[in-house]
Amino acid sequence: MESAIIELVSLFKAYAGSDCSSNTLSRDEFRKLVASELPNLVENARDPAAIDQLMSSLDKNSDGELNFLEFWQLIGQLASKHGGYSQ
Repeated sequence: MESAIIELVSLFKAYAGSDCSSNTLSRDEFRKLVASELPNLVENARDPAAIDQLMSSLDKNSDGELNFLEFWQLIGQLASKHGGYSQ
């Protein structure tokens, strides 16, 4: 489990670091991350409008970017759904 957490943090930082802030994912960075890393777990992973809507639902402070805790919500949702724990 530790290696999975380390990998998730590393991936977040790698995608977030492609612009000036390594602490948040911009809309473009989030689209790239989802399309590359989550194409089979996120529905319509290659549809920009669907990903924009997903990002908006995760962006709790409405700043147009996702911090790690906002991103972590997605990971929890995907893990729950994949494990059969979501309703």
